[in-house]
Amino acid sequence: QSYCHRLQHDMYFLTSTSRLNEQVVDKIILQLNRVYPQILTNEEAEKFRNPKASLHTRLSDLLKHLQKKGDRHCQEFYRALQINAEQLFNDLPSRKILKTPDPTGIDSDQEQYLLNDRGPVFFLACFSVAAGLALFWYCCNSDTKVIGRARRILGFSPIIIGRHVRNICMVYLEDISRD
Repeated sequence: QSYCHRLQHDMYFLTSTSRLNEQVVDKIILQLNRVYPQILTNEEAEKFRNPKASLHTRLSDLLKHLQKKGDRHCQEFYRALQINAEQLFNDLPSRKILKTPDPTGIDSDQEQYLLNDRGPVFFLACFSVAAGLALFWYCCNSDTKVIGRARRILGFSPIIIGRHVRNICMVYLEDISRD
């Protein structure tokens, strides 16, 4: 992400009340005026240090001016901000975006969505099919005691499996018990 885009993203945070005081803004302007290559000319520095204008207006104008000048100017602003107000620099929204807790760079929220895009209904359907197949295999055992137990279980389970499936299983169990 370019420094101009970052500055545009951070503009509201920086210009909100009581984030930067006049002394820090003046230090930043002086540093931008004295750095090589010179970011702000003497006239521009005097304009942005004008005590007659409000701090909010001066800071907003400075940030817009730097964005028009290009990426190098915005980068020097960030360097000056880091030197003169390190705590504020670390709290910038663009800095928080750049810091990712995952060293692999995978967005865990996106990954979670990709893995769980089918939802709970799909899980319940798969679980029901697996449970039904297990019960069916259990009931197909040649032991008659198992069939009697399975019939009791199926008789009390209209909630777990559908009524039509339960009826088919009961008919199948009755046919097996007659043989």
